[in-house]
Amino acid sequence: MTLRILIGVGLWLLGGIALADQIQLNPDHPDRYIVVKGDTLWAISGKFLNKPWQWPEIWQNNPEIRDPQLIYPGDVIALSYVNGEPRLQIETPSDIRLSPEVRVSPLAQAVPLIPMDAIRQFLTRPKVVNERELEEAPYIVNFAGEHIVGGIGDRIYVRAIKDSTNQAFTVLRPGQAYKDSVTGDVLGYEALYVADTQLERTGDPATLLLTRAERETIIGDRLLPVEQERIELYFQPHAPLKNIEGHIISVVDGVSQIGQYQVVVVDKGTADGMETGHVLDIYQSGRPVRDIVSQRAGETVALPSEKAGLLMIFRPYERVSYALVMNATRAIHVFDTVKTP
Repeated sequence: MTLRILIGVGLWLLGGIALADQIQLNPDHPDRYIVVKGDTLWAISGKFLNKPWQWPEIWQNNPEIRDPQLIYPGDVIALSYVNGEPRLQIETPSDIRLSPEVRVSPLAQAVPLIPMDAIRQFLTRPKVVNERELEEAPYIVNFAGEHIVGGIGDRIYVRAIKDSTNQAFTVLRPGQAYKDSVTGDVLGYEALYVADTQLERTGDPATLLLTRAERETIIGDRLLPVEQERIELYFQPHAPLKNIEGHIISVVDGVSQIGQYQVVVVDKGTADGMETGHVLDIYQSGRPVRDIVSQRAGETVALPSEKAGLLMIFRPYERVSYALVMNATRAIHVFDTVKTP
């Protein structure tokens, strides 16, 4: 797979309307901040703004900088005001005279918008498949050499691959079903990555070689072709233009409580208008409590939902989306509500 990840935080206007009048500065914001190694643009913007995703709306491009989305350790971010509106810009000294000589400086890596290590594995392989894809996908029927399971260097027999157009295939195993939190309808299936293979001979069965593996392959595992595609992910954080309400239906790693930079699954996808970069507020569902004062024995009261954090969609599918929890102010759980900010 040829993967091209374009991470942009360039200037943009939501729906063609500037939202500067809605920008709220962090009460504890600094006037200047020096970027350090390990920073993310999201964390930096959170030092200045109550809503970090509004960073692009107050970014003031410097004529000296050809690409305003590239910020490096050592850069100084300064807060200023233009016609009463806040602006962020890279501060450049104007009183330093440079003489014409060769200068050598280390190659610095630009500061990313979000911690890429948290989501990289979700960008390179399919993670959600539908029932039709599973039913129609080729599957392993046996192993060469009378193995019970397969590993790197083993050959597998697959029904059926009769076209040699695709030479590389990913072995997947159906995982949990992602279900709508209200209706219970199946929205898709988790696709557990098993191995990479190379086609050696077409046919029914076809023969493939296992070239990389994270799990042992077993009879019945499914194969999907590794397509040559370019995935462009513009991580431009922004709120949806319409009101969207959904739920967290799963958390990767299976923990009971969800915190910052954990990946979750939301029961809304492209069919519902979800886009890469959409930010949604997270609300902790109000729990029922027993009213011990009421004279009616056993009466319970549902407490109101409370805002618990914020997430950003980074890979939407048709009916579900993967999202990264950007901040958590209280414990977050599966089935908590997500809404347009």
